[in-house]
Amino acid sequence: MSAILIRGGRLIDPTNRIDAVRDLVIRDGRIAAAMPGERFDDTLDASGCVVMAGGIDMHTHIGGGKVNLARMLMAEDHRDGANPFPLPDNLLELASCGNCAPGTLATGYRYVEMGYTAAFEPAMVPSNARHAHMEMGDVPVLDHGAYVMLGSDELFLELLAQGGPALKNFAQIRDYTAWTINASKAMGVKVVNPGGISAFKFNQRKLDVDEPHVRWQVTPRQVVHTLARALKELGVPHPLHIHGSNLGVAGNIRSTLETIEALEGLPAHLTHIQFHAYGTEGPKKFSSAALQLAEAINANPQVSIDIGQVMFGQTVTASGDTMRQYAQSDLANPRKWVGADIELMAGCGVVPFRYREQSYVNALQWVIGLEIFLLVRNPWQVVLTTDHPNGGPFTSYPHLIRLLMDRSFREEQLAKLHPDVVANCALKSITRELTMDEIAVMTRSGPAKLLGLKDRGHLAVGAAADIAIYREQSDREAMFRTPDWVFKDGTLVAKSGTLTATPVGGTHFIEPGYDTAIEKTLRKHWQDHGAIQFDNVAITHDELCSCCNGGRLLPAECFTGTDA
Repeated sequence: MSAILIRGGRLIDPTNRIDAVRDLVIRDGRIAAAMPGERFDDTLDASGCVVMAGGIDMHTHIGGGKVNLARMLMAEDHRDGANPFPLPDNLLELASCGNCAPGTLATGYRYVEMGYTAAFEPAMVPSNARHAHMEMGDVPVLDHGAYVMLGSDELFLELLAQGGPALKNFAQIRDYTAWTINASKAMGVKVVNPGGISAFKFNQRKLDVDEPHVRWQVTPRQVVHTLARALKELGVPHPLHIHGSNLGVAGNIRSTLETIEALEGLPAHLTHIQFHAYGTEGPKKFSSAALQLAEAINANPQVSIDIGQVMFGQTVTASGDTMRQYAQSDLANPRKWVGADIELMAGCGVVPFRYREQSYVNALQWVIGLEIFLLVRNPWQVVLTTDHPNGGPFTSYPHLIRLLMDRSFREEQLAKLHPDVVANCALKSITRELTMDEIAVMTRSGPAKLLGLKDRGHLAVGAAADIAIYREQSDREAMFRTPDWVFKDGTLVAKSGTLTATPVGGTHFIEPGYDTAIEKTLRKHWQDHGAIQFDNVAITHDELCSCCNGGRLLPAECFTGTDA
């Protein structure tokens, strides 16, 4: 047995309503109760420090085809992008570089050095699931998982059309959803521009929530409701992860509100919501709809969001939403982009972009994200993200946390923006400053709860010893940039910004039950349309372990009976 005592730190654990100075014991990779007279292998003096569970990023693009396309497209980002974080000599030669879309090694190092211990890829295509898992498995230290994409694949749309208004074949669609999650070893389902990726292939250039798909004559409203209902009935812990219609379009707040209506009370998670909260007010016909969005979220406690905060500087946008990426391709900076079609399942668009403080649109996007953070009352409904790398790299999280916790600093940054934005935005009148507890909810406890990770995101006895210890500082950016110590499953992996160990992370996934009769339909579909033989589609446990460098398999439980 190995035991470590963390003495005298301020424990912040919103899951268990703890904000107090206490000792914490790690024993054999888990948080444990102290035993009388116990001798410890190591004791850390955490007085003056804040002790939190390891951070969990539940929406960050870190693995899969589009991420590699982004890395290749942004070669200049890697050419001179030496890793700015100190590493031991034996790891220095392995450090992959890049800031917008860093390589797998740098991704793991940089997350861990900020106190994060888990990250989830939000857009895995079934036919590319092996590659996505292998790439996530190459990210050191971090536990990981992914959401599989459905809702624009041709089989789903065909089944939805066949079901008619009464959806008479719902059980078949539900079984197809469960089979896809099982086969790809996913943590949940992501729908991207519902039906829109497919519609783009049929030359539609937009698809509103109640607009029929030109080929299948089904609407995004039907897609969203059907998938949300399927996941609810299957007992999948994480509700439908929704990238809504009309991303980035002025006036898209209407689509967002209609998407919430389409759920009819079903739980859902609306992702990178900043990009879906735009109005058409003012002389430029582009305005903040943060207040409308916040009112809708406040009125629908079954709905959660992550923000997708815009951060100024160079980045690269990578999305399955081919329709919207094509529309934005003329704004590419540098002037290059990639679009791809992925069989009959999804698509991909990669567009480099530079967010500028003196751009009216970019400045307003920055403002809108912060307004949403501060206007939604319940922090358990909000997850802190930049939609890495779309709104900005995940390495900007410490800066974002300071903006949310320090009003005077926020006002200083606001004053640097396009003057029309500064003069007219609601942000300047918002006095709220997020507390340490609220930051812990948005970066730890909330994501764990939304993903059904019962032993992560908190510090109770029995939880995994994923722990970040931050030296208390008035400059919250400096504080959250470099924790004094970071533990992963009880192993010290970083100390004062330097990696000390790089264990292999585990893989989170779920396995909902389904009627195997669906496999007859699937076999024919893959035989007629797929590049992979049906018998080779599903990933076994042994193969998943191999894909992920021998990391532990961490299956999550599906809800049953009254648990949902």
